[in-house]
Amino acid sequence: MNLSKIFASVQSKALAIAPLGLLAFGFLVFASPASAHHAMGGGMPSNFFEGFMSGLAHPVIGVDHLAFIVAVGLFAALKPQGIFIPLSFVLSAMLGTGIHLLGVSLPVVELIVSASILLFGILMAMKNSPNLLVMVALSAVAGLFHGYAYGEAIFGAQTTALVAYLVGFTTIQLVISSAAFFVGQKVLKGDFSQVTPSLKSAGLVICGIGAAFFASNLSSLILPMPKG
Repeated sequence: MNLSKIFASVQSKALAIAPLGLLAFGFLVFASPASAHHAMGGGMPSNFFEGFMSGLAHPVIGVDHLAFIVAVGLFAALKPQGIFIPLSFVLSAMLGTGIHLLGVSLPVVELIVSASILLFGILMAMKNSPNLLVMVALSAVAGLFHGYAYGEAIFGAQTTALVAYLVGFTTIQLVISSAAFFVGQKVLKGDFSQVTPSLKSAGLVICGIGAAFFASNLSSLILPMPKG
């Protein structure tokens, strides 16, 4: 077996996914210092600025949400007219937050949020993924649950802070998914290297993140931690 050819193959694959790795690393470094799902450290936003900052922070410092937003952006790059995939997610997330604020209950929200990450990671790693309409529908369903989870951080806030929160998390999700879409397109076109690119490796990383969160949420559901 020719070792030089093996080394060249490994090097080519690493170069192909390097931009995606740098994008994910930057997001995770930004996310890692935070322990809450909004910028107020657990406090309720009380004005427009606090609401907007909390909305910007929640989808970013929640690594589960961040992974899914990146996933829908990368999927958009894989499909003709794929931009409808992140758009359906963002709009549906707004609806999900509204459902929470109206007091409507959705079941096992965190489990479904983590399952959506796992599913999109698996689909991205597959040779043939579902068509655009199926992906838009899946993205919209996921958006309902992600948005419902976002609503927990703002439930009970005044109208000004609430509106600012919606504007904030919608803005940051569009920015992140658009960045992932742009990077995904560049990788697919081979603009970052002279090798044949693939987003399957990114799908495997997202799959791993989803699996970790899914296992954690499932174990918490089956064996809840004692209170007190």
